[in-house]
Amino acid sequence: MVLRRCRGLLGDDPQAVDAMQDVFVQLMTHRDRLTDRGASSLLYTIATNLCLNRLRSRRRRPEDPQSDSLIMQIAAADDPEARGLAHSLLDRFFAGEPASTGTIAVLHLLDGMTLEEVA
Repeated sequence: MVLRRCRGLLGDDPQAVDAMQDVFVQLMTHRDRLTDRGASSLLYTIATNLCLNRLRSRRRRPEDPQSDSLIMQIAAADDPEARGLAHSLLDRFFAGEPASTGTIAVLHLLDGMTLEEVA
């Protein structure tokens, strides 16, 4: 039921599965405030709200597939001056994100650390 609702709203199967998982995360997060009445209506409402929020976010910030390749090109730079420029570009790229996101990107993409080392 939840997956079907997410598929209907998002129209993309991988995103629908991700949204469905978020529905159950929300359910577990707020389980102490929930009652046993109307479980299917609650799931339907949570799924609808999450999917609509994702659609709004997608409309406000469309994905740019070329931005990922640009980051990888910047990360591959060997020149120290180019690496400094890369750090400043990444700082601007991640300006709207939490500081930890930019730090993770710099450590992994520019400094060559593995994801385990970054964690």
